[in-house]
Amino acid sequence: MMSEIEKLKKGLDYCFADKEVISVKENAVIQCEIYNNIDPTDYEKRYSQLKRMLGEVGDNVSIEKNFNCDNGKNIFIGSNFLANYNVTILDVNKVHIGNDVMIGPNTIITTVGHPISPMGRRQKLAVTDPVKIGNDVWIGGNVTVLPGVTIGNNVVIGAGAVVNRDIPDNSLAVGVPAIVIKTIENDLE
Repeated sequence: MMSEIEKLKKGLDYCFADKEVISVKENAVIQCEIYNNIDPTDYEKRYSQLKRMLGEVGDNVSIEKNFNCDNGKNIFIGSNFLANYNVTILDVNKVHIGNDVMIGPNTIITTVGHPISPMGRRQKLAVTDPVKIGNDVWIGGNVTVLPGVTIGNNVVIGAGAVVNRDIPDNSLAVGVPAIVIKTIENDLE
């Protein structure tokens, strides 16, 4: 029989009230607290803490204060990345973020959800799906990216959008739910 942490790692429904699962989250909370309390002008120390707490961190990565995550080791960030204030990444499953990505303030990227059934919620079950964000992406402020979503390359997500489905390359998507309203020229090619 699999433990709850093994179920979580395999992407199966798992109990989020399990002691091992809770200890992973508690460690992430501690690591985020350490990061958020580093002098914001001490770029070297902040970068070192990000490298310690996240799965992978490219060059020139900056995350402003009040960053929160569920695991940390499931976040993989490319180079030239900026996350503004109050960004939360619920990385129970993997979150891959490409190069040259900007994320606006108060944005939530989540890989975890809960059953619609009240019995499942009473059993403290959670379900997960990974999130992938391509290169040259700008996610505006107050955006929510839901589990299982892939955002392509050269994409802009308008402020306040809720991204509940894949967004193709070279797109501007806005709204609740986010829909593509325009094709964006890729002037890098």
